[in-house]
Amino acid sequence: NVLPPCLLLALLLLVPALPAPHERGLIFNLDTGELCLQSAQCKSGCCHRGSGLSLARCAPKAAELQECSPKSIYGVYYKCPCESGLTCDADKSIVGSITNSDFGICKDPRGSDGL
Repeated sequence: NVLPPCLLLALLLLVPALPAPHERGLIFNLDTGELCLQSAQCKSGCCHRGSGLSLARCAPKAAELQECSPKSIYGVYYKCPCESGLTCDADKSIVGSITNSDFGICKDPRGSDGL
C-alpha cells in the first residue's frame, strides 16, 4: 500500500495551498483600514466613508458619547453605528435616512445613574 510517486508529489504541492483557519479573506473578515463596499465585509461591522468622494474603509464602531449613525440598509456609513450594548440617540427623519445624514451620539440605554 504505497502511494504512487506522482500522487505523493501532488499531495505535497497542494498542502500549502489549503487555507488556514481564521485567516482573513479577500472579500469578508476585513481588518480596520482595509477597503470595503459593505459593512458585512468588515470584522468590526462598519464600512466607513469620510465624504461622498472618499473610498470606504473598515473602521471600529462608535464608542459611548461618540457620533454615530443608526443602522442603515446601505451598509456604508459616514459615522459608524454604536458598539454592542449602546444605542444611537439620533433625530431620525426620512430625509436623513435617505441621505445618510441622521447622526447622533452613542449612549448607554441603562443610563449613567450608576456612577
